[in-house]
Amino acid sequence: MKVIKLDAIDSTNEFLKGLSNKQEQENFTVVIAERQTKGKGQMGAVWTSEPGKNLIMSILVKDFLLDICRIYNLNIAVSLAVITSLESYNIPDLSIKWPNDIMSYNKKIGGILIENSIKSDGMIISIVGLGLNVNQTDFKTLPKASSLAVICNRQFDREELLFSIMDKIESNIKLWEENAEMFWSAYTNKLFKKGIPMPFSDQNNQNFMGIIQGISRFGKLQVLLEDDSISEFDIKEIQMLY
Repeated sequence: MKVIKLDAIDSTNEFLKGLSNKQEQENFTVVIAERQTKGKGQMGAVWTSEPGKNLIMSILVKDFLLDICRIYNLNIAVSLAVITSLESYNIPDLSIKWPNDIMSYNKKIGGILIENSIKSDGMIISIVGLGLNVNQTDFKTLPKASSLAVICNRQFDREELLFSIMDKIESNIKLWEENAEMFWSAYTNKLFKKGIPMPFSDQNNQNFMGIIQGISRFGKLQVLLEDDSISEFDIKEIQMLY
């Protein structure tokens, strides 16, 4: 595993994307930064992080996604790797808020953004961005966010966390083919608020009640509605109100 350490960068995802476009990079090359000026979240959201406190990283993943229809497999492999790693540090009440927010209790402690590109030969190259709140303690402007330090009342070694997470990501990817159904089941069982009646808002800002059931093979959220039907929603089509 090749690790590239940067002091400050606009976006680790963009840096690694540019690097891999210029020349061939080995699988699981990692870029980490102390500070990121244009961090990205889902749907164009901005990921903000206090410099030098958290884990900001991007990972190059090749030779895993062979079919665009199975693209959500990588989301599952990565998010479960983060959960498994954090469980080894006894972080309490971990879950995955669909599609890829890492939660402890009702607080967001991390987010994953995966960007895929298809090469002319059909190969799918993935850049996996991970932001994990580690030692930051000030979240006055982010009431739904927290960190490992706040939750556990202690500081953490960020480099140790990095290698722990990377070890789990590589392991999950190598074991995927023979354990795919087990991974899907584990991901579903870790879904935030699964099986609990929750308010949602749709893309027209209409509120409704529903119960999360699981995830479709294409990564859509399956929600049981009040008329007992199950609908599937893409990320732009639904928002959980909690």
